[in-house]
Amino acid sequence: MALVSKAGSSYCIRSDITRGRTGQNVAFGVVNNVEAPIMKEKSIKISSLSCKNARVAQFFPLETVGFRSKRRNSVIVAASPPTEDALIATEPLTKQDLVGYLASGCKSKEKWRIGTEHEKFGFEIKTLRPMKYEQIAELLNGISERFDWEKVMEGDKIIGLKQGKQSISLEPGGQFELSGAPLETLHQTCAEVNSHLYQVKAVAEEMGIGFLGIGFQPKLGLKDIPVMPKGRYEIMRNYMPKVGSLGLDMMFRTCTVQVNLDFSSEADMIRKFRAGLALQPIATALFANSPFTEGKPNGYLSMRSQIWTDTDKDRTGMLPFVFDDSFGFEQYVDYALDVPMYFVYRKKKYIDCTGMTFRDFMAGKLPCIPGELPNLNDWENHLTTIFPEVRLKRYLEMRGADGGPWRRLCALPAFWVGLLYDEVSLQSILDMTVDWTSEEREMLRNKQVPKTGLKTPFRDGLLWHIAEDVLKLAKDGLERRGFKESGFLNEVAEVVRTGVTPAEKLLELYNGKWGQSVDPVFEELLY
Repeated sequence: MALVSKAGSSYCIRSDITRGRTGQNVAFGVVNNVEAPIMKEKSIKISSLSCKNARVAQFFPLETVGFRSKRRNSVIVAASPPTEDALIATEPLTKQDLVGYLASGCKSKEKWRIGTEHEKFGFEIKTLRPMKYEQIAELLNGISERFDWEKVMEGDKIIGLKQGKQSISLEPGGQFELSGAPLETLHQTCAEVNSHLYQVKAVAEEMGIGFLGIGFQPKLGLKDIPVMPKGRYEIMRNYMPKVGSLGLDMMFRTCTVQVNLDFSSEADMIRKFRAGLALQPIATALFANSPFTEGKPNGYLSMRSQIWTDTDKDRTGMLPFVFDDSFGFEQYVDYALDVPMYFVYRKKKYIDCTGMTFRDFMAGKLPCIPGELPNLNDWENHLTTIFPEVRLKRYLEMRGADGGPWRRLCALPAFWVGLLYDEVSLQSILDMTVDWTSEEREMLRNKQVPKTGLKTPFRDGLLWHIAEDVLKLAKDGLERRGFKESGFLNEVAEVVRTGVTPAEKLLELYNGKWGQSVDPVFEELLY
């Protein structure tokens, strides 16, 4: 049984039993707390009490259900998200259930973990063309066989891999993503990245495939990018042109690195959310690494960041309401309830529900499945289709950075862990940014930083000078953690020292020894 309580303004949750069901296969386990910031493989039955005496009586989603085969002890798991059979809905969801779901992420500081995710472009080394799905399937099968990963299937198509709490998945244009396990230290998360890159390279090199660490496809147009056979992406591909001019570019031609971090209470979540949003433009500048489009400079240092400014305004941006005095789990739920849906997953199929809201779904008013009511699995799926600069699930995701080479994959979590997991540094950031206006935050995010990076004018100086102070706070925060992790910031320390972003270095090479060709970037940023 799990209990939700609310003291003052802070929710917290304790969970004791996890269980999941598919057909007649039932698994039980006992845990002390909801441990991981990315805990998709468990399903948790909650019966809760809060200050409003709200009931939460649902199963949290069982993301994948394994079926063990005899050959080599490999496991094939059902597609993510699973069928609705993985859930038992005892009563219709209430808004308080949705609030309780977010609150279930609260955990004590000693249980905070670091979850790092990154995407990269696969390409044929001889032609620089992107990997076709058939090549990706061969690569996934090879990694599964050689390194004992479980296969994730959608129908008869392999679309990903799982190993413990790590997963490999495909973005719409075949971008190859590692979602790392929740780990305690940056040494562990960087070791995880290195192990992953070694495994991918070991199989890919034999196929003549390389992987590129950059924020935007530097050479090819949309028409040249293969489409992955995932049902949810077909719905998104049809919907994106209706709500912005750059949504398809976001889907098919961008790569990011992000870190997922925990919070101890609602109040702690609010402080981290605000600090993360305020500083997201600085992270965008420090990691800016996407200056090329279709073989030429595009006028931006972070084209990936620029693309998000005209993708789908209903589900993107800087979320000014996070800075309101009334903000908390409930206010985020109110926001998410009114974000238009993409799909509902039923009977192993994605059903197009674009244009309708989860609030409509709660009222049984979805024309695509008339009269049907949602379960918590539907809610979790819906939360994954919201794309602000910082995203709340049962943890917080920092989403503002371009993809890049492996050292920067370690530097990004180091930057945010140093700032948000240390109380002194976190409070210093909140003090530093408390009087930044909504207009200033929007200006940095939408008008300036994607173009001018650290040289963006801000108040009486440049964003560069604020980045210097922020980096020192990150370094001090890491040192106080006591794990000797501050060395992971060296990659961004050089950027702050010089004021020159990774994108500006690429532009210098392009205009110099590369002879105005982008082809050498595939070697320069090869993993």
